[in-house]
Amino acid sequence: MSAIVVFDIDGVIRDVGNSYRRALADTVAEFTSGSFRPSPIDIDKLKGEGIWNNDWEGSQELIYRYFESQGQPRSELKLDYERIVAYFQTKYRGTDPVNWNGYICDEPLLASREYFNSLTAAGIPWGFFSGATQGSASYILHRRLGLNAPILVAMEDAPGKPDPTGLFMVVAQLSASQKPAENRSIVYVGDTVADMHTIVNASSKQPDRHFIGVGVLPPHILSEASQIDDYRDSLLRAGATIVINNVTELTPEKIDLL
Repeated sequence: MSAIVVFDIDGVIRDVGNSYRRALADTVAEFTSGSFRPSPIDIDKLKGEGIWNNDWEGSQELIYRYFESQGQPRSELKLDYERIVAYFQTKYRGTDPVNWNGYICDEPLLASREYFNSLTAAGIPWGFFSGATQGSASYILHRRLGLNAPILVAMEDAPGKPDPTGLFMVVAQLSASQKPAENRSIVYVGDTVADMHTIVNASSKQPDRHFIGVGVLPPHILSEASQIDDYRDSLLRAGATIVINNVTELTPEKIDLL
């Protein structure tokens, strides 16, 4: 099998509709004194711009935009980014820094260890490039999925998407034991416009390699039938080769066809 597959985590491996997104909405509501709580559509519109992969920065941006809509220029606002991050984390990770008790504890899984075993059995190297923190990503991969030391590049390790540096880092680590590495196609699986822009940027920087973007519809979109077509189209316009409903649809056979 002449492919390497790299996965995003949020919205692909775990459902963050009631965790990261909920924490983002909580944070915006807190810092606007309850005057504005973004809806799932508001958050999708922000992420559809392709540059707000970091939910801490996304929270801050929506706070800025709310006050701007009230006639207050952001240049006159004195938002404390560290306070925004700290509040977000009390909701997402929880109030106990050792034994997390926040929204992260209840995230539904969208894949299983058996799925990744099936890729390994087919000779497909796989790893993860995520905008989540190392702690959050490791929690889901190690503690919840039971994966044994998977290749992971997280927030602290590389520039944020759509910069493809982190993707290249994962590919380099996976390629080290794969020969001939330069002939393998690179498949990146994500659920946002920024993820698809990442694969487009990667192709631009390394035109001699074959990059394939696979879009996944996140669970909060699948639960809203009226939004599915628009969301699928946005991923395709951003660079996805195909869009699937669940990551486990990306079987070794489908990877081979791609």
